[in-house]
Amino acid sequence: MVWSREEVAARILAGDVLIVYNGHLLKIPDFWLDAHPGGSLALLHFVGRDATDEIQAYHQDDTLDLIPRYSIGRVDIPPSGWVPLLPPIMSGWVRKLDGQGNRTWVHEADAFRSPVNTEKLPSSQVLLVEKERLLPASDQPTTDTLQPPPTGLSLEIQTKHSKAYRELHKRIVDAGLYKTPYLSGYGPEVIRYTLLGLLSVYAYGNRWFITSAVFLGLTWHQLVFSAHDLGHMGVTHNWTIDRLLGILIADFIGGLSIGWWVDNHNVHHLVTNHPSHDPDIEHIPFFAVSPLFLTSLWSSYYKRVMRYDRFSKTVISVQHKLFYLVMMFARLNLYRLSYTFLIKKALDTKRARGGRWAWGLEIAGILFFWTWFGRVLIGCGSWPTAIAYFLVSHVVTSPLHVQIVLSHFSMSTADLGPTESFPHRQLRTTTDVTCPPSLAFLHGGLHLQVTHHLFPRLPRHNLARASQLVKQFAQEQGMTYAEFGFVSGNKQVLGILQEVAEQARLLGKVAAAEVQEAMDKTNTS
Repeated sequence: MVWSREEVAARILAGDVLIVYNGHLLKIPDFWLDAHPGGSLALLHFVGRDATDEIQAYHQDDTLDLIPRYSIGRVDIPPSGWVPLLPPIMSGWVRKLDGQGNRTWVHEADAFRSPVNTEKLPSSQVLLVEKERLLPASDQPTTDTLQPPPTGLSLEIQTKHSKAYRELHKRIVDAGLYKTPYLSGYGPEVIRYTLLGLLSVYAYGNRWFITSAVFLGLTWHQLVFSAHDLGHMGVTHNWTIDRLLGILIADFIGGLSIGWWVDNHNVHHLVTNHPSHDPDIEHIPFFAVSPLFLTSLWSSYYKRVMRYDRFSKTVISVQHKLFYLVMMFARLNLYRLSYTFLIKKALDTKRARGGRWAWGLEIAGILFFWTWFGRVLIGCGSWPTAIAYFLVSHVVTSPLHVQIVLSHFSMSTADLGPTESFPHRQLRTTTDVTCPPSLAFLHGGLHLQVTHHLFPRLPRHNLARASQLVKQFAQEQGMTYAEFGFVSGNKQVLGILQEVAEQARLLGKVAAAEVQEAMDKTNTS
């Protein structure tokens, strides 16, 4: 059977989760939506869209071989490419279980569609705000809900980018860059991790507590890179083994949830820098990287309104001055996010591939972490020394958090709509942090974020070689491959924060006046 776009839209409105892949129409059953290892949002953001590039980038061949079993036919794709629908979740609509166990449409938030067309607020932009701020309540989405706003992008050109990206992906595979360099890559790193850990233990044994704290912080800093790879299944490429190793490093040694990180990070990769959907730029009340956050947007990931309240106004008005201070204690926020995630998952029985044992092992890992780390703090002999040890060990990890935000905070947060191809979005919203090869280990090789975002499963030790192919691809396709040094990157991020801070401080909500005015027009129309 060949499905038309109109038929696909009708089935979506009837409750089906339909995604286009390689010319096939995939129907995602409810059980897999609940159990998908990458999280349900990774699927919901591509309902009605062609997700061929994203699916191939995130899945191995053995998994891709299983995908056709979900096909219910093919779709009618014109030469210029599939004309995408707007996923319901991007308009604030999701399906949830009611009291009788049936899935029904729930209106989580109102969708604000931009009636203007500026660089920061293009006509294609769809943002989510608090429910019933704009529109009267309704029972379910309509055909109009699924129609994307007009975009300045050419579907034909975006399809061309997508085809070129698939050719690039084949070149990456043929070059053997998905093969993990265990000895040359992880060999030196294991030695480095072990040395830092032993130095921390040695200093602690000699009661050089602050020195011990420094080396412990450096150990955490370096171990995060391997935990990152394991979360992406980029080490052994086996879900079970990589997850076990990830839990050992992240939970048992670092006190953080690898499960939370995977859930959060997958969404970040797929809707990079979208104000309403990417949790990695949603940092109200401490940071606002765009004036759009001054309008109290709804987060589809956190399922709450990101209130721009009095406290937020005060902090954001000086956010460029507080940037490094907040980054010094960013690890504390990771604890909060990790444990909130694990608590929410406590009653979740619809997990895939051994998810329940993974959750239980994570809980054991967190308890183990606070047991051994608590004993370390108690062994300091006094509360002042223990507090100093705690703070120093956590502050030492802060350069990592700074590095992470450099790759996205200064890049575009505009939503160009579902017409935008996967490679175009990643190149537009991500930048590299350049550094001498001799210092690459400080960044864990993840300073090459552009290539990592295009090929998230690629072993990071191969990113340098792959980035040369990506730069050639970008040049051939007329796209910009952004990169800057660590110092200039910091200046750019501080500049963005200061720009938003000045608007927040001096003009109140003038930074968001264009949005607010458009909302008022929508209300009266």
